Amino acid sequence: MKFRCERDVLVEALSTAGRAAAGRSGALPVLGGIRLTVDGDNLQVTGTDLDLTISVETTVAGGTDGVVVAPGRLITDIVRALEPGAVSLEADEEELRIASGRSHFTVRTHPAGDFPRLQVPSGDTVTLPVGGFADALRQVTRAASSEDSRPILTGVLMVAEGEGLRLVATDSYRLAVRDLRGVGVLAEGQRVLVPSRALNELMRLLGSASGEVSLRLGAHDATFGVGDVLLTTRLIEGEFPNYKALIPSSYPSRLIVGREALLDAVRRVKLLARDATTPVRIALRPTGIELTVITTDWGTATEDVDAKYEGAEMTVAFNPNYLIDGVEAITGDDVALDTLDALKPATLRPTDSDEYLYLLMPVRVS
Repeated sequence: MKFRCERDVLVEALSTAGRAAAGRSGALPVLGGIRLTVDGDNLQVTGTDLDLTISVETTVAGGTDGVVVAPGRLITDIVRALEPGAVSLEADEEELRIASGRSHFTVRTHPAGDFPRLQVPSGDTVTLPVGGFADALRQVTRAASSEDSRPILTGVLMVAEGEGLRLVATDSYRLAVRDLRGVGVLAEGQRVLVPSRALNELMRLLGSASGEVSLRLGAHDATFGVGDVLLTTRLIEGEFPNYKALIPSSYPSRLIVGREALLDAVRRVKLLARDATTPVRIALRPTGIELTVITTDWGTATEDVDAKYEGAEMTVAFNPNYLIDGVEAITGDDVALDTLDALKPATLRPTDSDEYLYLLMPVRVS
């Protein structure tokens, strides 16, 4: 195998595919590798940990067909450290040689036959608008759990709802729901559970993309296409919680507050919450709200924020990080906070749309 490629193009391909390569201890060494496949003037760079696979295609020069699997992080760091310009790579069965200018590296490789044989994406191809889908992922994935002990909650539910697509995630402390109306990528009643890790990687790809993203759903996997990049993830098996039962049908109390004013105030009083479990208390009053953080070791922080409130006066308390996540996810100038009482779930919504909902469990305080 042999080819030549511009350094920056090669670094982008290696680093993108490398995000899927296994980095955890205990994994097979070959899963920490990146497979480089040259076919004519086409280079395919692939990384996988068996659950997530990212493959990037780019055009190269001076190619001699072949396949090599090299340590992913190492060769990415080497190529990134080279001077700008063309980089030459040449490999045989035992080593990969990297050269640029006066720099020359020889890296031992993995047997190409040990690299997993990847499934060809199956299912019909449908498309989604990049902008709307990226925004929806940004709003929803933040509510998914990061604890592998509860795999169902590490996924984002994609379900056909009405005449569109609904995305749902929960870690049991908060719940995010976003509707994409007019986006019919699933059949009526169809639902899939996609790992949030894969969708977070997809968001990276969508950040610099435009137009449409393709989706192919197989029996056990989903493949997203963004430009010259394919991202395939294994779907999560199991039954997602009945999230609709968690959402109250109506609320007697509603707060309307400026998004930026609320964010700034929470971030300031949160400075005293040295422990992530220290809640921020929100006193709801017709004339506005008062935010308070109380700690036995550090002291007390309070701040008043102008707002409109209709309902019985009460004080509710939330995990400040979860509250910030929910407010950040909302677009527009104002945020609506709907409450039942201090012990029931509250919801955050934009005031100018009903496409997004962020439900937050309160913290019990004395």
